[in-house]
Amino acid sequence: MLREDRARTSASIERLSAAAFETTGLGGGAWSPKDLVGHLETWERFAIEAIEAIERGEPAPIAQESLETDELNRREVERQAARTAAEIRSSASATHDRVLQTFAALDDERWVAPEAPGTDRTVADRLGSILGGSLGSFRHDPDHWDDIEAFVAEHASG
Repeated sequence: MLREDRARTSASIERLSAAAFETTGLGGGAWSPKDLVGHLETWERFAIEAIEAIERGEPAPIAQESLETDELNRREVERQAARTAAEIRSSASATHDRVLQTFAALDDERWVAPEAPGTDRTVADRLGSILGGSLGSFRHDPDHWDDIEAFVAEHASG
């Protein structure tokens, strides 16, 4: 699902010119497609950090985060604002590849194992919630498709 969903997101974004990629107004708001790509990367990075922490027997860092999701998203978009479009694209692609490789390396037993001793929440539950959306676990990208497709319809470069 992650691979297929990202392919659809990427296909839409690839239709934009370099200028449109950095133009705000996505979803009628202040984000650009560049910001969205960075946002998607952020949550994949959170998933990677979570599995690394779980493997060390520690709580997932995102589980320790005290900010509300909107505030966390705002902070992360601001943190990445100075990065160039090329840096964002390259980094997001590498992070996506890494999350796919990390997940592929988990065997079935690990996916259904408790996230931490004494908890009912499984590794799959934790990772699925980090990368989840309105369509369920591991379905973050679809939450942004209507906005990005409307933006692309308005700004596509031929």
